[in-house]
Amino acid sequence: YWFGSGTPTFLIEMMRKFGTTPIEIGEREMADVSDFDAPTETMESIVPLLYQSGYITIKDYDKATNLYELGIPNKEIRIGLFKSLLPNYLLRSSQKGKVAIAQMSVLIKNGDIDGALNLLQTFLATVPYCENTKYEGHYQQMLYIIFALLTDYRILVEQRTAKGRTDITMETEDHIYIMELKFGKTADEALSQINANHYADAFAMSDKKIVKVGIGFDVKDERNITEWRVE
Repeated sequence: YWFGSGTPTFLIEMMRKFGTTPIEIGEREMADVSDFDAPTETMESIVPLLYQSGYITIKDYDKATNLYELGIPNKEIRIGLFKSLLPNYLLRSSQKGKVAIAQMSVLIKNGDIDGALNLLQTFLATVPYCENTKYEGHYQQMLYIIFALLTDYRILVEQRTAKGRTDITMETEDHIYIMELKFGKTADEALSQINANHYADAFAMSDKKIVKVGIGFDVKDERNITEWRVE
């Protein structure tokens, strides 16, 4: 009902007002009951709106601290939410974006990460832009939404490891992809960070194939993925 009644437009307006990004909505967070059950007309963050409209729900409760863990209820709502946010980042190309994402999903399922990134690069070259999108955060959020809509896979953003945080970790039936995005830098620099921080060590006990992917992105001129390195 919320998706069909125009709420995403209002939600985007409130996200801008409170400086909330799609990545932040996708993460679980701890909150006091007063933080998420406040009247929407007096809310000081977007959390009450997300909770009362059903975009996030109570996932757990910690008796020791009297805090609640909040998160997106299920896969269906996650996909619906991010699909509703996608047009805000792709402007008139959102329908083509959904097609490209579906095609990427098949390529990744077949272990063809090169093909998936090539398809993404080709698609992004067709996306119109305006002046207020020439900054890193816009493209970081756009890429997050695109990867989050690869529905067959487990997507983690800024997953903590012993040496830092990975940008995007994508787990398929057979592979674990560790991705590092570098804006205004090279794919080799991105791949070097994965290796220097030993991000792959966090998955050493997994029986899946570990694939490291360094991605370079040009915000100023190309506004697209410029190169990537796979190891």
